[in-house]
Amino acid sequence: MTLRGIDSASQWGGCSQFHFLVWFVVFSALIMAAEGDFLARYRAVSNKLKKRFLRKPNVAEASEQFGQLAKELKQQDCLQYAAFCNLAMARCEQTLFNAPGEALALTDAARLFLSSEKENRALQAPGFDEHLQAALNCYSFAVKVHIEMNQPVMAASLCLELGNALKEMNRPGEAIVHFQRAAELQTQTPIENLLSMGEMATCKILTRDYDGALSVFTEMQLTCQERGLQLPGINTPVGAFLDIVAKCEISRVLLLMFLEPPPQKLLPEHGQTLERYAWESFEPHSQGKSISVSLYYLSNVACLFTANADHKANKWHIVEACVCVRVPSCPPVTFLPENVFLLLQSVVMACQEKDTESLKSLQIELWPFLTAEQNHLLHLVVQERITPSGQGI
Repeated sequence: MTLRGIDSASQWGGCSQFHFLVWFVVFSALIMAAEGDFLARYRAVSNKLKKRFLRKPNVAEASEQFGQLAKELKQQDCLQYAAFCNLAMARCEQTLFNAPGEALALTDAARLFLSSEKENRALQAPGFDEHLQAALNCYSFAVKVHIEMNQPVMAASLCLELGNALKEMNRPGEAIVHFQRAAELQTQTPIENLLSMGEMATCKILTRDYDGALSVFTEMQLTCQERGLQLPGINTPVGAFLDIVAKCEISRVLLLMFLEPPPQKLLPEHGQTLERYAWESFEPHSQGKSISVSLYYLSNVACLFTANADHKANKWHIVEACVCVRVPSCPPVTFLPENVFLLLQSVVMACQEKDTESLKSLQIELWPFLTAEQNHLLHLVVQERITPSGQGI
């Protein structure tokens, strides 16, 4: 490249930088002008609400103008300004005694504040969580309005929406309160109530409040047994309640194995749960002698059940193995599959015998049958046996 070419290239680079600066200044001026226009329009609408002598303010017109301004600001991606306009609109609707309009405006403002907070977090911009606090206040007022209108389902949905948002923002400790409030508002709908309690238990696990999570799962299981649909002559719930009972049972067993509460602190309902997985509970009715079988055989029973993919072959394998160790083939827990029940019983025995190697093998066998949360709990149980952390009761 010649000297002339280098000189022209440098001039072109300088010219492009100059053009960029010009466009940046123009764009900034346009933004400032838009903000100035927004403030002027906001003040103009607010002035219409001032009380004057012998003149009643037109609150309905002001509310409509605030709503129109909020839509324009939302289209311009000025979310926090749009939220403030929705707040002003909510105040107007409150003056008009229009509770549904007030609740809608408060909900829109809360969602806009929350979206603005998420954008700031995505950009990693420093701040004091002011938009999040504004969103919390708006959600709280909207829930209060729905409760006053005797709409607990709508109020619970807002609590769930806020709880899920806080959970996504890595604030599970703050989300617990809102999931709990949603569960309290859903007492007339048992399934939704149980799902909200399940979210609360998940947040407690994320905050390492394992004792609190165990209490929530126990309450969920009792609720299913009391309010769940049951067939005549059968105490086991059916349908969605059965799935929730099975999930709670597995989570409770794993939490009890992790916490290892001493006998003096073991609650009666937790003791009954552990009794279902104790080896003595498998004593045949025809014989009064206690069965003494090593952990190795019980692990083999579970492995035989899960090794073969054919269901019919699985059934014959488990029956044959149970006959060898003189164990009945039908477990007393009717809401869990036989293979899962036997594997869980093997986990309980491995924890009692402090057999870490068997526990690792059982973790591999149980992995496909558990949810991500339950696999996390099982991993904690294994890690607690390898390197005790002292997090138990």
